[in-house]
Amino acid sequence: MSDVMDILANASFWVAVLRTATPLLLGTLGVLLCERAGVLNLGIEGIMVAGAFTGWLTVYAGHGLWTGVLVAALTGAVLGSLHAWLTVGLALSQHVSGLGITMLATALSYYGYRVSFPKVNTPPTITPFEAMDWLPIPILGDQTALTLLALLLVPLLAWVLFRTPLGLAVRMVGENPQAAEGQGVAVMAVRSGAIIAGSALMGVAGAFLTLSAFNAFFFNMVNGRGWICVALVVFASWRPGKALLGALLFAFFDALQLRLQQSGDGLVPYQFYLMLPYLLSILALVLVARKAAYPQALMKPYRKGER
Repeated sequence: MSDVMDILANASFWVAVLRTATPLLLGTLGVLLCERAGVLNLGIEGIMVAGAFTGWLTVYAGHGLWTGVLVAALTGAVLGSLHAWLTVGLALSQHVSGLGITMLATALSYYGYRVSFPKVNTPPTITPFEAMDWLPIPILGDQTALTLLALLLVPLLAWVLFRTPLGLAVRMVGENPQAAEGQGVAVMAVRSGAIIAGSALMGVAGAFLTLSAFNAFFFNMVNGRGWICVALVVFASWRPGKALLGALLFAFFDALQLRLQQSGDGLVPYQFYLMLPYLLSILALVLVARKAAYPQALMKPYRKGER
């Protein structure tokens, strides 16, 4: 218990929590936007990998960091367009399409890396985003601009979804697309736009890993974060504010287990610490998900004119 209290009293621990939560928050907001429009996007894992690679490669080629972020977002948007075409335009299975995009995007990213650096054993590095030490706010001043962007997107997305006509249209097509069509809403266009925008956020989530958290691209760096984001959306009850809470909660457990491993006495196997954040997150998910009100048209194909 004393070890835990010492860890919690250290400011560097909370800096690590917020840093770890950033890609989860960006990815969760992306999934949330897609699912609010009624479409499950299991392509997030591959989209994050592709965003991480293209954003890093852009900066490595000599362009600016924000250009790399933009390229990562565009990469996510392109893959989101493919998912939208398959699931909205052709009304195919959202599960199959999403998993296919994950495999396609991951394979293309790894292939692109091997082609770009055929004789390199150690990943080349770039100069990543620097900490915002000019910001006189504890913990946040030790983060990069992408973390600040992720935090600002939470109230922005909440305002768009619950305070604007566009957000109302997104929620309508996710709840009852037939009724939305009757009110003159272009269901297929709104759904496609939400998927593309959400996938762009997923691409930025991947770019955070290579342009902020690390300074290089390497295989398996996303490491299941995309699947965690899908679960966090359920924990968040499809609300941006709760998505921030869920991302911070998982990041807290993850950062805690790393420090417990470092301060452990060897009596507890390290595998226990590795599974600790997942066990606690699953417990929290089970407790919250039982009362979650999911979008009623989620994963249901929509065909114009059908009743």
